[in-house]
Amino acid sequence: MDDATLQFYRRNAEAYAGWAKAPSTRLIGFLKLLPPGGAILELGCGAGNHAAVMLAEGFVLRATDGSPEMAEVAARRINHPVEAMLFDELEDLDTYDGVWASACLLHVPRDELAGILSCIHRALKPGGIFYASYKIGHVDGRDSIGRYYNYPSPEWLQATYASAGRWTELLSDTSEIKSFDEAPATMLHVVARKGQD
Repeated sequence: MDDATLQFYRRNAEAYAGWAKAPSTRLIGFLKLLPPGGAILELGCGAGNHAAVMLAEGFVLRATDGSPEMAEVAARRINHPVEAMLFDELEDLDTYDGVWASACLLHVPRDELAGILSCIHRALKPGGIFYASYKIGHVDGRDSIGRYYNYPSPEWLQATYASAGRWTELLSDTSEIKSFDEAPATMLHVVARKGQD
C-alpha cells in the first residue's frame, strides 16, 4: 500500500472513524450470496461499520485494516478482534466463503493490484464471493489531502481481475458519493465469484 496514504489513516483514525458512513446497502446482498454462518475476510475494515453487521448476522469474521490505529478503533467499537494487516500479507488458501473490501483496494498502486487480487483469489474457497469498490478514473493520482488512488477504468479493472485468477462471474454497477475531503466521486462496485476447481 502507498505509505503516504497509510500514514494518513494512521494519523487520522479517530477522525475518519467519526466520519465513516452507515454500512453499504450492498452488504446485505453480498451476505445473501454466502452460506449461513460462513467465513468472511474483511480487508480495510475502517471504523468497523460493516464488520458489526456481519457479526450480527452470525458470520465468522476475520476483520483487518492496514492501520494499527484504525484496527484498534474498530475493535473497540465492535468488541471483536481486528488485525493490523497489509494486503500483501494475506497468505490464506481456500479459506473464506467471502472477501469484503469496501473502498480500500482503491489505494493499491496500479502495478501491485493484480498481485493483491491474486492473493484474494487464492484465499477464497472455490465458488467464494469477492466484493470491492473503486473510484472510477483513467490515471492514478492523489486527492486533495494526499491519499493515493488507482482510479481505474472499468475496462482496465476487468482486465486486471482476469489476470489475477479465474472468476465465473464479474458483475459491476456504480454510485455517486462524497469523499472524506468533500470531493464528489463515482464509485465502481465489483462482485466476483471464484471459479470452481
